[in-house]
Amino acid sequence: MKGLIPQHFIDELLSRVDIVEVVDRRVPLKKTGQNYTARCPFHEEKTPSFSVNPDKQFYYCFGCGAGGNAIGFLMEYERLDFPLAIESLATVAGLEVPRERIENPEKVSRRKDLHSLMEQAAQYYQRQLKQHDNSIRAREYLINRGLSGEIAKAFQIGFAPPGWDNLLKALGEDEESRQLLIDAGMLISGDNKLYDRFRDRIMFPILDNRGQTVAFGGRVLGDDKPKYLNSPETDIFHKGRELYGLYQARKAVRNLERLIIVEGYMDVVALAQHGIPYAVATLGTATSEDHLRKVFRYCPEVVFCFDGDEAGRKAARRAMETVLPLMEDGRQARFLFMPEGEDPDTQVRAIGTTRFEQMILKATPLEEHFFNTLSSGLNSDSLEGKARLSKLAAPLIQLLPRGVYRELMMDALSQRTGLSAGALQNVLEQTSPAPKPEAGPAPAPPPPKQKVSAPPLPSSKRDPVLYMISLVLLHPGSASVLFDEALPATDNPYLGTLNSLLELLRKRPESSTAMLLGHWQGQPEGEVLTLALSLDKPRYDAEKAQAALVESLQHLRRQITQRSFQGTVDKFRNANYADLSEEDKENLRALMRQKAQGD
Repeated sequence: MKGLIPQHFIDELLSRVDIVEVVDRRVPLKKTGQNYTARCPFHEEKTPSFSVNPDKQFYYCFGCGAGGNAIGFLMEYERLDFPLAIESLATVAGLEVPRERIENPEKVSRRKDLHSLMEQAAQYYQRQLKQHDNSIRAREYLINRGLSGEIAKAFQIGFAPPGWDNLLKALGEDEESRQLLIDAGMLISGDNKLYDRFRDRIMFPILDNRGQTVAFGGRVLGDDKPKYLNSPETDIFHKGRELYGLYQARKAVRNLERLIIVEGYMDVVALAQHGIPYAVATLGTATSEDHLRKVFRYCPEVVFCFDGDEAGRKAARRAMETVLPLMEDGRQARFLFMPEGEDPDTQVRAIGTTRFEQMILKATPLEEHFFNTLSSGLNSDSLEGKARLSKLAAPLIQLLPRGVYRELMMDALSQRTGLSAGALQNVLEQTSPAPKPEAGPAPAPPPPKQKVSAPPLPSSKRDPVLYMISLVLLHPGSASVLFDEALPATDNPYLGTLNSLLELLRKRPESSTAMLLGHWQGQPEGEVLTLALSLDKPRYDAEKAQAALVESLQHLRRQITQRSFQGTVDKFRNANYADLSEEDKENLRALMRQKAQGD
């Protein structure tokens, strides 16, 4: 299909795919600290120097200098051109590539306005929990549930007062604001009137990966229905992609070993209160592949927690089938069922942290749950039961990615049924394949290894401009500190890229590291960005990154002044000061003043 691929779609695609998953399907990765490592697929090496950063969504090889985002990796590894790499990733993500469209600046601006509005709403609800006359019931509810002020603050819990127009009055001061509130799902329009969606409810902000409020969940305090009410889907919120509590879990635990998926907001918050800060919840929907891709992006194990009733068992069956295609070697999935009449909130308060964590550790492994579920109602000792089990299990096992785990599952089925591998293959050929989420084409065979010597270290390894580029690239939000600064005129070869980077972030401040890398894919600026990734940098938060940018800019100015001063000194080194023209003398005095101020 001909036509340009719009940048907003590329950005959306990069936000949907996980570079760890993309690379790991082709090059087995090993978790090392916060990153993943492997021997580089682009040059021969004995010691792994290839690193994938899951937070910033880029890869870099310290041996050969290869680097970029998921699109760039696919282009290099499978030798695809840019459009084909986009098509391949989009197929895996279940997206259709749009063509011949241009980016809509109004849409980008509108999304930014929606984010800002939702932050204002979150702050409003938090204030109401502390100040509103009717909030005492909400505070008593939270206290009775054993929640501390610290946990309420960490999860930004708030209160929507009773009444039809509290938020409308607070944030809907003009027609434009009211329309934004409608678009964000915070107001409902009916009978030619506007009224608040959330009323007399405890409010739980739903945060995205960057900690931005994108939606809310509200728990009723009275007898109104429904008990839990969620924001509708909007331009910035998609239920099938977000997990409540994931941002807080990542913040609380640097290296997550596992995430436990529960059903309710209070389950997440109660577990965090009891020292189990690694619980997340789906938002009124069944667990999706997008949810699980997010989970596996940050940890190797997922624990599904369900009620022990029939509905919980059915939900567990759906979760089991959803997780199978994602069970690459090294990943784990377990299933935990609560006692009858209990949920994680009530259970952890009843038995305490230690015993609840023991329950998590003893949760049923996927393989055991798999065969227990499929064997339910079958006489596994009878030939008929074994035949039935083979027909049920074999197609589902085929959903597993190729690897050791899949082979072990087939071996386990063989042992349970007494059928050989060949006989099971015949069963598969005679059985309709299990429904499978849309997947991308099988990965192409890896390219032949080529010996590529590492590029020489640039003389600009400590170049302040390149260092500033690396800081902006890894902390895009910090770039705003430079927006009002005039970058000094210099012949530095990287200054043009820095200016282009800042100009792009002025227009699209929401850009991530992966998006910035993708914007200049295959262009000279892209090579500079890849080089910037190679610099050794301390781990900074946003505030420290901004401070480092300011310091680097000052260093650059001092460096330019020093060079200019030295050049002038060299020019007049052998000249008699008395013989200099008044203009030369003034230039020399001005440079000396600048140098003195810089020192």
